Amino acid sequence: MFHLEEVTFVPSSIPPHKKTEKVIEASHRLEMVRLAVSGNSNFSVSDVEISRPGKSYSVETIRYFRERHQDAFFFILGRDAFLEIETWKDFQKLFFLCHFIVMTRPGLQKETPSLPRALVPNFRYALEEKAWVHVSGYMLYFKEISFLDISSTKVRKLIEKGSSVKYLIPPEVETYIRKHSLYRRSS
Repeated sequence: MFHLEEVTFVPSSIPPHKKTEKVIEASHRLEMVRLAVSGNSNFSVSDVEISRPGKSYSVETIRYFRERHQDAFFFILGRDAFLEIETWKDFQKLFFLCHFIVMTRPGLQKETPSLPRALVPNFRYALEEKAWVHVSGYMLYFKEISFLDISSTKVRKLIEKGSSVKYLIPPEVETYIRKHSLYRRSS
């Protein structure tokens, strides 16, 4: 949709917004992402957040990639995460660093998607671009994705109950999860 050359997946080490006792060890999450994207030459995985000590903050990761790449790049995230962006570390600085693509589920996208209140003063809507333009010149796009009723929460709940996750995740990832007994309810 955006003619991207490559999409890099970046699993976080210690996600700041999640209860750490419920988060699977970072090395397992990294390996599952590697397995999931291994068949697509346009996908890659970075361990930048896992290699960095402490909590993972998007602003630091975006700065890391910006220092290493001269081309403009996009930060891709889901709508649920975007709606919580005001709680992120240095969230206002994010939009001075790169373009954003917010993936939305079908039916949630209105003609002109709304922004969290704290972002409104620094953006204007560009009708011809169908995107929000930040004062920095970077763009914020909302893109509706095709509907597949798949979420990480749903997958984890199915695995916890011992139900099938066939067709919801790649078979290699399912094998890895079962081999390492991940997402099972503790006795």
